[in-house]
Amino acid sequence: MAEMTYREAVRQAIDEEMERDERVFLMGEEVARYNGAYKVSMGLWEKYGDMRVVDTPITEAGFAGVGIGAAMAGLRPIVEFMTWNFAFLAMDQIVNNAATMRYMSGGQFTLPIVFRGPNGPAEYLAAQHSHNVAAFYTHVPGLKVVCPSTPYDAKGLLKSAIRDDNPVIVLEGEMMYNWKGDVPEEEYVVPIGQAAVRREGRDVTIVSFGRPMKIVMEAAEVLAGEGIEADVVDLRSLRPMDSETLVRSVMKTNRCVVVDESWPVCSVGSQVGQMVSNRCFDRLDAPVEVVSLEDVPMPYNHRLESAVVPSVEKIVRAVRGWKLGRERE
Repeated sequence: MAEMTYREAVRQAIDEEMERDERVFLMGEEVARYNGAYKVSMGLWEKYGDMRVVDTPITEAGFAGVGIGAAMAGLRPIVEFMTWNFAFLAMDQIVNNAATMRYMSGGQFTLPIVFRGPNGPAEYLAAQHSHNVAAFYTHVPGLKVVCPSTPYDAKGLLKSAIRDDNPVIVLEGEMMYNWKGDVPEEEYVVPIGQAAVRREGRDVTIVSFGRPMKIVMEAAEVLAGEGIEADVVDLRSLRPMDSETLVRSVMKTNRCVVVDESWPVCSVGSQVGQMVSNRCFDRLDAPVEVVSLEDVPMPYNHRLESAVVPSVEKIVRAVRGWKLGRERE
């Protein structure tokens, strides 16, 4: 095992897949000579040249469309958005073309394309640059959506995404690029559609994905100090979602708290809550709780920003709710 940053794990996945398959290429704003806005593509332009590491104009709809056309023609593009907030300009291409073309052509075209970049609230980015876009794309048939929470998964899921013959949305945490973790030196992939149980427990299931997994694990430690053992499930893949792993956990604990870094209305968290309530109804000892971003535009002020996002305190409070109710009975 080698310890590396999330950023390095993503870069290594791209590098290995470009070396393995000459059809794979990277395109996006400043990915070549500037080495990427977050330095994910550092060194790749020098290694592979202009034809395989392509700087694009600031036209998300335009270069997303070029990538889709390249995928239809037999190449395997990786399209980097400088941030997923900018990708709202490319939603027509992603939703109306990438997600539908294989179906509308009756399978005559495959769409082996990856759309990737930083997602979710960062710091001091205010209302227009702090979106968590997971729900937007998870909503769409024809897309696969993954959200890795560790360097290990960042590399393994991206390699699976690049090899997939369907369009895959890869949501990387903007605040996660410097996070470190163990990554095997040998070849590996993480299959799309498999959740991971990060901690075993018997009292409550806490489920999340992406950057909030860090605070979920911290909350689980706090709860363990109070005698509450949490079963922590990292979804990793949002579409397709590993409902079986999640259901097994809730069937064991009989309680569920979902942590989602996006707004609560029509979110991935609310979808998980509906699925758990439907499939585990007779086993639940308490309603499913969802800890989410507050239902407001993201404030610029840092104290207000901190108050809006999920936190260890909010997760612990959500879990304590059923415990206090039980003690009053």
